[in-house]
Amino acid sequence: QVQLVESGGGLVRPGGSLRLSCRASRSTADMGWYRQAPGKQRELVATIDRYEIDDYADPIKGRFIISRDNTRNTITLQMNFLTPDDTAVYYCYAEHLGHRYWGQGTQVTVSS
Repeated sequence: QVQLVESGGGLVRPGGSLRLSCRASRSTADMGWYRQAPGKQRELVATIDRYEIDDYADPIKGRFIISRDNTRNTITLQMNFLTPDDTAVYYCYAEHLGHRYWGQGTQVTVSS
């Protein structure tokens, strides 16, 4: 079992920045973030493996940066130049021994 604890969501104005963090209860393989906006399917945002190889969905390339601290079993998503289209619940995930575990989700709202 892997427990994930997320933090850092909130309300921000368009063009602003937010930083999300997710801490796992143990070391894991791939980790990353998905998001789900109201009325839409959950979509991949960014992933990072234990070697810190990262990948991003096209809508957020150049704006978001995912990073990882293996010593603390933590990943961070730095979100810049936020737009209202980024409004969603953001979910952290981690993969361990073939299973995917999810965090509880953190709300990000971009609004003026």
